Parts: sequence; structure tokens; C-alpha cells
Amino acid sequence: MRVRHSLRRVHIWLGWLVGVPFLLWTLSGLVMAWKPIEEVRGTALVADTPALPNGVVPVPPAIGPRAVKSVELVGDAAGPRWLVRYADGPARRADARTGALLPPLTAAEAMATVRARFTGDAKPVSVTRTSADDPPLDLRRPLATWRVGMDDGTALYVAADSGEIVARRTRWWRIYDFMWGIHIMDLETRENTSNGFLFAFAILSTATALLALILLPLSSRRKRSR
Repeated sequence: MRVRHSLRRVHIWLGWLVGVPFLLWTLSGLVMAWKPIEEVRGTALVADTPALPNGVVPVPPAIGPRAVKSVELVGDAAGPRWLVRYADGPARRADARTGALLPPLTAAEAMATVRARFTGDAKPVSVTRTSADDPPLDLRRPLATWRVGMDDGTALYVAADSGEIVARRTRWWRIYDFMWGIHIMDLETRENTSNGFLFAFAILSTATALLALILLPLSSRRKRSR
């Protein structure tokens, strides 16, 4: 009985200790399961790149001396473009008619790209430049981009060098992302799934569950003896 009493006291204290993490894990998991992941990501909100017009005879891009990973001919809001991906840095656009490398996108070009490919009902209301050295939390990629904000809270990130839409962030995505940070106990970066807090509470939760399994037959046996 002394052992059972001690185990019960340990189980109660562990229950108080892990009760809040249990509640947060359950609540965050429920919120993340609320909507299909495709809707959270806004998969259907961005159309494919425009088709290439007929009769275009592309001029090879002036890629220079840098090592190139790939060269792709793509459609663009302003016409066909080469997309040159370099091995040592960001991709660049090149004019398909002249082969000349193009400068980074302007705010107006980023806005035009979003207007041409956004399939939702919202309208763009703002455009802001972001830095590769200090990317926004909801981008988390070391890229220089234009952040185009829509009037429904959605944000699309257009890479300044390549003109690609590299991320789309709906309001629900931000809620999901916050809940994911709670779920893995990392609200700062929301990336570290091996942090000490998570391991510690997972071990304590496992110990609490094992103690419950040990105490259950002991309690049942005590009731029968009474």
C-alpha cells in the first residue's frame, strides 16, 4: 500500500505538470486538422505560369561565366522569359527575345505577376520589399522578395530576382503555423522539432501514462478486496 500511495502521489504531480502541455497539444492538433491542408496552403489560389505564345523564337540567354544549374523557358505576365538558375546564387530572368539578363523585379512588376496568376476573389492592396538577410517569419527563406498583400489577408511572395511566386500565405496558414509552433513548443522559429522542452514534456507524459497503466490494476485489485 505504501508503494501504491507513493506512485499515486507521483502520478498526481506529474499530471499537474503535463496537464497544460497535453491541453496545448490536443488543442493545436484539433485546429490544424480543422481544414484540409490544400486550403491552408492556398494551393488553388495561384494559377500555373502563362502558356508561351505561338511563333516565339527564343534567343539563348546571356548567362555569363557563372555555373548554371538549369535554364528554363517560361511564360510571364510581360511575355516569355528565360529562367536561369545558378549554382552559386539566386535565379535570374532573361528576355526570351533578346537573351539579355533582366534587372530584379520592380514593385509594379511584382504586382502585375500576382494579378495575372491569382485565382481568388481578393485584390492586391500593398506591396513591400523583403530582405534575404532578414526574411519575414511566414516566409522563412533567405530570399529577397516582394510581399504582395491582398485585401482578404492573404500574402504572396514574389522572388525579386526570378519573378517566381515562391510562397502564398493565407490567414488560416498563419493560424496553422502558430499552432504548429505550439505543438512542437518552438514559437520562435517554428522549425525545431528536436528542442529540449518538447523532449522533456514528451518523456514526462510517457511516464505519466505508464504510471496510470501500473496504478489501474492495483486500484482495481484494491476495490475487489474491499
